[in-house]
Amino acid sequence: MDLTAGDSPEQRILAAVRAIPRGQVAAYGEVARRAGLPGRARLAAKVLAGNTDPALPWHRVLRADGRIAFPAGSKGHREQARRLTAEGVKVDKGRVRLAAAAGFDMDAEVWAPR
Repeated sequence: MDLTAGDSPEQRILAAVRAIPRGQVAAYGEVARRAGLPGRARLAAKVLAGNTDPALPWHRVLRADGRIAFPAGSKGHREQARRLTAEGVKVDKGRVRLAAAAGFDMDAEVWAPR
């Protein structure tokens, strides 16, 4: 992920989401922290809610407890669960076990030299 001092908070959050590898997940707070915005989980959620980029892997971002943020049974909930399952992430009753899914080092993904 390439960030510069001039990147807006929104751009930094979107870059952090794009850095989450296929089959992995991160919490909103973790995304905000990786974007250099610790404590701004709600901003990360707001940015994702307003996203119009169909290629953005928004479905890889969950609540801190591993739950899908959409109401259970809603179209968004079903779509996020479907996308995660298609990537090999186990979703059980709308929840992902974050410890089990955290098989990657997001710091290395974000900050490693390319």
